[in-house]
Amino acid sequence: MQKVFQLIITGFIVVIFFACDVNRVFEDYRPVPDGKWHKDSLMVFNIPVTDTVQNNNLYVNIRNDVKYSYSNLWLFIEIIQPGGTAVKDTFEMVLADSSGKWLGEGFGGLKTRQAVYRRNVFFPASGDYTVNVQHGMREEVLDGISDVGFRVEKTE
Repeated sequence: MQKVFQLIITGFIVVIFFACDVNRVFEDYRPVPDGKWHKDSLMVFNIPVTDTVQNNNLYVNIRNDVKYSYSNLWLFIEIIQPGGTAVKDTFEMVLADSSGKWLGEGFGGLKTRQAVYRRNVFFPASGDYTVNVQHGMREEVLDGISDVGFRVEKTE
């Protein structure tokens, strides 16, 4: 019963948060089946871009179980522009501080952490951009990551 109440409250907060989010250009999450992220599994985000003048901040969002074994998460991120030009990068997402305290927000055993991936990025061409996110940890199957998200928001 308590878990149901937490889900209802979390859903209500998310709805209010997104209703007031005027800078958001794109935000989406991909679930990790059974919280077990295989090394070969890509989280794919398709981002339609029409504004090639506005600068944007790019964020990576991670939802992890508090039973996740590490304090960080290494990611391989690939952004493919319309026409096929690709940019690949490695990104470390810190999920817990040096004392082991989770940095994400959330109730119960699930924490959501958002980190800036890149600031002041502009998209050089309009069209559909594809963002592929893959974990870069040493384990073949990473246990404890429930969702992977990507966000684009306008800079002010």
